Amino acid sequence: MDVVEKVQSYLDQYNMGLEVTVLEESTSTCELAAEALNVEVGQIAKTLVFLAGGQPVLVVASGDNRVKSSKLKKRLGVSKVRLADPETVRRVTGYSVGGVCPVALPEKLPILLDNSMRRFTVVYAAAGTPNSALPVTMEQLEKITGGEWADLR
Repeated sequence: MDVVEKVQSYLDQYNMGLEVTVLEESTSTCELAAEALNVEVGQIAKTLVFLAGGQPVLVVASGDNRVKSSKLKKRLGVSKVRLADPETVRRVTGYSVGGVCPVALPEKLPILLDNSMRRFTVVYAAAGTPNSALPVTMEQLEKITGGEWADLR
């Protein structure tokens, strides 16, 4: 089973009609994804892996916002947070940077959903490859990720 099939199979169990979109164009950055999907950069839901006190945490945020490490530290109650390196991202998520999907992960991780995405009806998360996208509403995103909403910008 390829990566997109794995993500789609995970989504199908929720019976929400969620469909992965595979594109010809690259979606490996927020800007490229927005261009390929003809949406605002903010509608791209980037999935980042941070190491908080050495433990991996997934953060899903709008593509036009920066996650503030001070807010992340406070939310998680740790003194140090840093962005994970590409090797760690692949190991903990099963996806490479540029296509990190917030679902169908090899192990359960804490997931924080940044409130900045709530200004949109639909956001587009990567679906495991650098040319795929998953359009989701905020309610769907919360349900399929098990994530908690937080103010991280």
